[in-house]
Amino acid sequence: MSLSKIQKRNKIKRRVRKNIFGSSERPRLSVFRSNKQIYAQIIDDVNGITLVSASSYKCKDVEGKNKSEQAVIVGKMLGEKAVKAGLLSVVFDRNGYQYHGRIKSLAEGARDGGLKF
Repeated sequence: MSLSKIQKRNKIKRRVRKNIFGSSERPRLSVFRSNKQIYAQIIDDVNGITLVSASSYKCKDVEGKNKSEQAVIVGKMLGEKAVKAGLLSVVFDRNGYQYHGRIKSLAEGARDGGLKF
């Protein structure tokens, strides 16, 4: 029996999350990609709270842009919010997605916003 696309991603996600853990000094930047939107949040896994989040949903800056450009804008927004909150360094959790396309664009935007991976 073959696995569906979502089951394969979840299997990769579990394998990656065994090794990635966000602390209060270096929280985890988690990315979720849907067909139309992209969401990112910085999470402190020790306390179980979301410190900063950003998404392309209901964001006026991303209207009329393609999905990769939207991801760059969301990454920059997240990076700027994180720097204002005093976060400079994060652990990147690609959430089972391949590191290319929108995921890579978001990561580069976050680096431009001031975050260090």
